[in-house]
Amino acid sequence: MAAAAGSFSGNVKKALAGLRRINLEGLRWRVFDAKGQILGRLASQISTVLQGKDKPTYTPYREDGDMCVVINAKDISVTGRKLTDKFYRWHTGYIGHLKERSLKQQLEKDPTEVIRKAVLRMLPRNKLRDDRDRKLRIFADGEHPFSDRSIVPFEMPPRKVREMRPRARRAMIRAQKKAEQSTVTKAMRKKKKEEASGASTPVEA
Repeated sequence: MAAAAGSFSGNVKKALAGLRRINLEGLRWRVFDAKGQILGRLASQISTVLQGKDKPTYTPYREDGDMCVVINAKDISVTGRKLTDKFYRWHTGYIGHLKERSLKQQLEKDPTEVIRKAVLRMLPRNKLRDDRDRKLRIFADGEHPFSDRSIVPFEMPPRKVREMRPRARRAMIRAQKKAEQSTVTKAMRKKKKEEASGASTPVEA
């Protein structure tokens, strides 16, 4: 661990904080690459591994989750207009001191907190929540100080695309037919105009 921490260029003290309070015996070290991943889908997979729900020995009142190391947090992706429309709010305790920060500003300030907040809000609010939080290690870049551990890369499951509902399918078919009819009508009008212009042109003797 010391050699791996020596090659790590980030804040080693923060990266290794709280490891002594975790019983690492029998735990796997799962690495999540956040580059290009959707924030919510990645957070749901991390919360599943932290709770140990991917194991057949899962028990709600026991702490059997694995260690989760997240890299490339600064390259996380979001859908829609969440970069500007999603806000993090907190209150300082003073009157009128309600603070807020957009998702874009938070990514510029500390991208690791974006993933941490998303994961923690998916965990049950019980006595095991703090222990699971300690098992989550997030890094903004692609390097981490746990390279000497037996690391297992986590593969994101393929996205399940829901089948289109019958009403939406019928609407799509109607839109396609309407588009085809409009193209055919335009072609016929263009052909008629060409024929009319050809008939009106005088023939030179």
